[in-house]
Amino acid sequence: MRIYISADMEGVTGLVDADDVQPGGRDYERGRLMMAQDVNAAVRGAVAAGATDITVNDAHGPMRNILPEALHPAARLIRGKPKHMGMLEGLDAGHEAVLCVGYHSRAGELGVLSHSFMGHEIEDIWLDGRPVGEIGLAQATAAAIGVPVAVLTGDDRACAEMADWDASVTAVAVKHAKGRFAADLRPAEEARTAIEEAVAAALTARRTPLATPSAGSTLAVRWQSASVASTLLGIPGVTATDSRTVRAHGALPALYRQFGVWMRVAASLTNQPPYC
Repeated sequence: MRIYISADMEGVTGLVDADDVQPGGRDYERGRLMMAQDVNAAVRGAVAAGATDITVNDAHGPMRNILPEALHPAARLIRGKPKHMGMLEGLDAGHEAVLCVGYHSRAGELGVLSHSFMGHEIEDIWLDGRPVGEIGLAQATAAAIGVPVAVLTGDDRACAEMADWDASVTAVAVKHAKGRFAADLRPAEEARTAIEEAVAAALTARRTPLATPSAGSTLAVRWQSASVASTLLGIPGVTATDSRTVRAHGALPALYRQFGVWMRVAASLTNQPPYC
């Protein structure tokens, strides 16, 4: 059984602040170890369910957060950037399930460290007219590839967002949001035991992904900067709905990959701290 883990950081056990998740932050070194421990709990659960091939994609920020020596030896690590598929780099139809570890709610939600991909630079995203963030895009793209999301871990708001997209996904709340930079934390060992047990149970009861429309999808993004939107209009197929919002139509996962190009363009034009 081949299992794919997309590992973000904001939804990791115990982490609540930018200093916990950004390189150079006063608690970042501790945060990256906490990230590895949540991932390792998921790996242990996958192994218990019979997984023989486990890929972990470091999907947060610089994508060099997990120390290779801290990762469970049963897993391989995809590390660094750029990656054509970003948070889903390495996922293919040969995998039997996706595990989203340490995920967070979308921009505008009152979840711990909530944002959508680029902090303040992205104000809103819509997939087929529906507000979406990293959780919904990951689920929709994985489904288009043919792989179900089996488990998501994060705060309670992230778990609720996942349930809105696919209620059959097992969601593990490792903390309860009290604000964007505050949470009621679940004890670390209890949280990791819950992750391990949830993964083992979900993978034992494997399922098929939700059906994805074959006609393609429309992705729209509202940027903080009109200059980003204007520049993106140079990409064939990208159109404007207003001075700061662009959209494109296409099939997932190709549309997800194109969105990664949009973000690289935006990063070249801006220098916004994610959580200021």
